[in-house]
Amino acid sequence: MELLPKSVHIALLDDHPLFRQGLRHLLQELAYVETVTEATELAELQAVCRQHLPDVLLLDLQMPQLNGAEVAQLLLGEFAELKIIVLSMFSADKFITQMMKLGARSYVSKDTSPTELTQAISAVLTTGYHYTPRISQALTRGLQQPDRRSAGSLFEETTFTTREKEVLRLICSGLTTSDIANKLFISQRTVEGHRQRLLDKSGSSNVASLVAFAAKHDLLS
Repeated sequence: MELLPKSVHIALLDDHPLFRQGLRHLLQELAYVETVTEATELAELQAVCRQHLPDVLLLDLQMPQLNGAEVAQLLLGEFAELKIIVLSMFSADKFITQMMKLGARSYVSKDTSPTELTQAISAVLTTGYHYTPRISQALTRGLQQPDRRSAGSLFEETTFTTREKEVLRLICSGLTTSDIANKLFISQRTVEGHRQRLLDKSGSSNVASLVAFAAKHDLLS
């Protein structure tokens, strides 16, 4: 069993003060949590991430200006290694599937128990992901009921962020991690984060299969 990291920094993005306060109190009771940062809008959270990237972000799916999917895409486009756990009152398959495809590490209902939430946080911190039976069911049903569009458009290009598409095209051009980092003015660690997310989202086992996936779905133009 992997050990939890020490001095964990958790961020909350939610526009309901009462909910944030209750969540903050719960998180501060956890022995491994050192800092809890609250944000009510995307710009505020981006400033936090640029100064000190949180170990985990708890993201509300329903925000007043941007929805959770838009927020996740923008954040992961800039901070590929950010671990997002969605907290939402929406439980329909389409919401769970969309957020997991975008790169969320788990999806938790707002009416879940404190124990279940802390289990999700612990799992994401130690293994990177937390899949519940509900998430697995939603993803399985999504595979069993594919979109009835043409075969060439079954994969939604919006599943990848703008930055991930840039990295994908550079990978397919044969550039190394160092070359990509220099070209995009980002760290090699961030490039590796994007690379792993591309592999995860495309279901590819290596770069060769990722390139084949990109060509098949016309993602290189």
